[in-house]
Amino acid sequence: MERFLKWIDRTNEYLGKAVSYFMLVLVVVILYEIFVRYVLNSPTIWAHEISQMIFGAYILLLGGFLQQRKGHVNVEILYLHFSPRTRAAINLFTWLLFFLFCGVLLVKGWEMGWDSFKYRETESTTFAPPIYPIKMMIPLGALLLLLQGVVKYIRDLRVVITGKEDLS
Repeated sequence: MERFLKWIDRTNEYLGKAVSYFMLVLVVVILYEIFVRYVLNSPTIWAHEISQMIFGAYILLLGGFLQQRKGHVNVEILYLHFSPRTRAAINLFTWLLFFLFCGVLLVKGWEMGWDSFKYRETESTTFAPPIYPIKMMIPLGALLLLLQGVVKYIRDLRVVITGKEDLS
């Protein structure tokens, strides 16, 4: 079981680090657009849409990485005053909402992404890039987030049972 949990951790970590380079590509695209628009007075028809797609993929694929790094927003006014075992027990109940959210995002994202893929959906602009690759990243991102949530849930369950805080 621990090997599976570590595999999910490593997958989200590797993907998170790889996807973080999307920001460099995004900066290059935006700087290029600024240069050609304001210096050469020749704006592109593609830079805005490409930058939105890059940023969309960045956001969608980093959820699991952020979950692993405990980077999501928490309300911790009282929470931090509890023992690790009590915090883990509280988490076990709040995870139900998390799993519901991820499940809906996974199912509905898959339906939307698959329909977009079937019809080879494109943007309704002059540039008209395909948008189904980005829409297919919605269920992928939801799956990565869900798997990382399962890892955290199992570790919280272990803390509730043993009383020992997991340092993973």
